[in-house]
Amino acid sequence: MRITLQSGNIPAPKFRYSPCVKIGSSYQVSGMVALDPASGTLVAGGPAAETACILSNLQRALPDYGLGLDDLLIARIYTTRMDAFVDINSAWEAVFTADRVPPARTSVGVSALPLGACVEIEFSFVKSEASII
Repeated sequence: MRITLQSGNIPAPKFRYSPCVKIGSSYQVSGMVALDPASGTLVAGGPAAETACILSNLQRALPDYGLGLDDLLIARIYTTRMDAFVDINSAWEAVFTADRVPPARTSVGVSALPLGACVEIEFSFVKSEASII
Protein backbone atom coordinates (compact mmCIF):
# COMPACT_ATOMS: atom_id res chain seq x y z
CA MET A 1 0.00 0.00 0.00
CA ARG A 2 1.25 3.46 -0.92
CA ILE A 3 1.04 6.16 1.75
CA THR A 4 1.88 9.81 1.25
CA LEU A 5 3.49 11.64 4.16
CA GLN A 6 3.55 15.36 4.89
CA SER A 7 5.53 17.57 7.25
CA GLY A 8 4.40 20.90 8.66
CA ASN A 9 8.04 21.66 9.53
CA ILE A 10 9.11 22.45 5.97
CA PRO A 11 7.70 24.71 3.25
CA ALA A 12 4.71 23.28 1.41
CA PRO A 13 5.35 22.06 -2.15
CA LYS A 14 5.15 24.74 -4.84
CA PHE A 15 3.71 22.23 -7.33
CA ARG A 16 1.39 19.20 -7.12
CA TYR A 17 3.38 16.21 -5.85
CA SER A 18 3.83 14.11 -2.74
CA PRO A 19 6.78 15.24 -0.60
CA CYS A 20 7.29 11.70 0.73
CA VAL A 21 5.84 8.37 -0.41
CA LYS A 22 6.06 5.19 1.67
CA ILE A 23 5.59 1.71 0.26
CA GLY A 24 6.37 -1.04 2.75
CA SER A 25 9.76 -0.32 4.25
CA SER A 26 10.80 2.04 1.42
CA TYR A 27 10.38 5.80 1.60
CA GLN A 28 11.03 8.19 -1.28
CA VAL A 29 11.46 11.88 -0.49
CA SER A 30 10.86 14.03 -3.55
CA GLY A 31 13.60 16.30 -4.79
CA MET A 32 14.04 19.23 -2.45
CA VAL A 33 15.30 22.67 -3.37
CA ALA A 34 16.47 25.17 -0.77
CA LEU A 35 13.27 26.83 0.39
CA ASP A 36 13.51 29.04 3.45
CA PRO A 37 11.22 27.52 6.11
CA ALA A 38 9.84 30.92 7.16
CA SER A 39 9.21 32.55 3.79
CA GLY A 40 8.99 29.58 1.41
CA THR A 41 11.31 31.36 -1.03
CA LEU A 42 14.59 30.08 -2.45
CA VAL A 43 17.53 30.91 -0.16
CA ALA A 44 20.34 33.08 -1.46
CA GLY A 45 24.01 32.25 -1.21
CA GLY A 46 24.75 29.72 -3.92
CA PRO A 47 25.40 25.97 -3.86
CA ALA A 48 26.76 25.66 -0.29
CA ALA A 49 23.89 27.65 1.24
CA GLU A 50 21.32 25.78 -0.83
CA THR A 51 22.74 22.38 0.11
CA ALA A 52 22.87 23.29 3.80
CA CYS A 53 19.25 24.48 3.66
CA ILE A 54 18.07 21.31 1.89
CA LEU A 55 19.77 19.08 4.46
CA SER A 56 18.40 21.18 7.31
CA ASN A 57 14.87 21.00 5.88
CA LEU A 58 15.23 17.24 5.44
CA GLN A 59 16.21 16.85 9.10
CA ARG A 60 13.17 18.97 10.11
CA ALA A 61 10.83 16.69 8.12
CA LEU A 62 12.27 13.30 9.13
CA PRO A 63 10.49 13.01 12.51
CA ASP A 64 7.16 13.56 10.74
CA TYR A 65 8.06 10.80 8.28
CA GLY A 66 9.13 8.44 11.09
CA LEU A 67 12.69 8.37 9.77
CA GLY A 68 16.22 9.23 10.82
CA LEU A 69 19.41 9.87 8.86
CA ASP A 70 20.55 6.33 9.67
CA ASP A 71 17.67 5.07 7.47
CA LEU A 72 18.99 7.01 4.44
CA LEU A 73 20.00 4.60 1.67
CA ILE A 74 20.92 6.99 -1.16
CA ALA A 75 20.84 10.68 -1.99
CA ARG A 76 20.77 11.97 -5.55
CA ILE A 77 22.20 15.46 -5.98
CA TYR A 78 21.34 17.48 -9.07
CA THR A 79 23.20 20.71 -9.67
CA THR A 80 23.59 23.38 -12.29
CA ARG A 81 26.97 24.21 -10.72
CA MET A 82 29.31 21.23 -10.97
CA ASP A 83 32.13 23.80 -10.87
CA ALA A 84 31.09 24.49 -7.26
CA PHE A 85 30.78 20.86 -6.19
CA VAL A 86 33.43 21.37 -3.51
CA ASP A 87 31.00 23.82 -1.85
CA ILE A 88 28.12 21.35 -2.10
CA ASN A 89 30.31 18.61 -0.65
CA SER A 90 31.43 20.89 2.20
CA ALA A 91 27.81 21.44 3.27
CA TRP A 92 27.19 17.70 2.89
CA GLU A 93 30.15 16.84 5.13
CA ALA A 94 28.89 19.22 7.82
CA VAL A 95 25.95 16.80 8.26
CA PHE A 96 27.61 13.51 7.36
CA THR A 97 30.63 13.88 9.63
CA ALA A 98 33.32 11.28 10.22
CA ASP A 99 31.30 9.73 13.07
CA ARG A 100 28.23 9.10 10.83
CA VAL A 101 28.21 6.54 8.03
CA PRO A 102 27.14 8.46 4.92
CA PRO A 103 24.55 7.08 2.52
CA ALA A 104 25.30 6.13 -1.05
CA ARG A 105 25.26 9.21 -3.26
CA THR A 106 24.93 10.14 -6.92
CA SER A 107 25.71 13.58 -8.31
CA VAL A 108 24.45 14.78 -11.67
CA GLY A 109 25.08 18.03 -13.54
CA VAL A 110 21.94 19.50 -15.11
CA SER A 111 21.14 22.59 -17.16
CA ALA A 112 18.28 23.94 -15.00
CA LEU A 113 16.29 23.23 -11.83
CA PRO A 114 12.90 24.38 -10.52
CA LEU A 115 12.54 27.92 -9.15
CA GLY A 116 16.03 28.85 -10.42
CA ALA A 117 17.75 26.68 -7.81
CA CYS A 118 21.29 25.46 -8.41
CA VAL A 119 20.92 22.36 -6.17
CA GLU A 120 18.13 19.81 -5.78
CA ILE A 121 18.47 16.62 -3.75
CA GLU A 122 16.17 13.59 -3.59
CA PHE A 123 16.42 10.95 -0.90
CA SER A 124 15.59 7.24 -0.66
CA PHE A 125 15.18 5.62 2.75
CA VAL A 126 14.69 2.05 3.91
CA LYS A 127 13.43 1.32 7.40
CA SER A 128 13.82 -2.04 9.09
CA GLU A 129 10.55 -3.96 9.34
CA ALA A 130 10.71 -3.86 13.15
CA SER A 131 10.48 -0.07 13.25
CA ILE A 132 8.05 0.78 10.44
CA ILE A 133 5.32 3.26 11.40
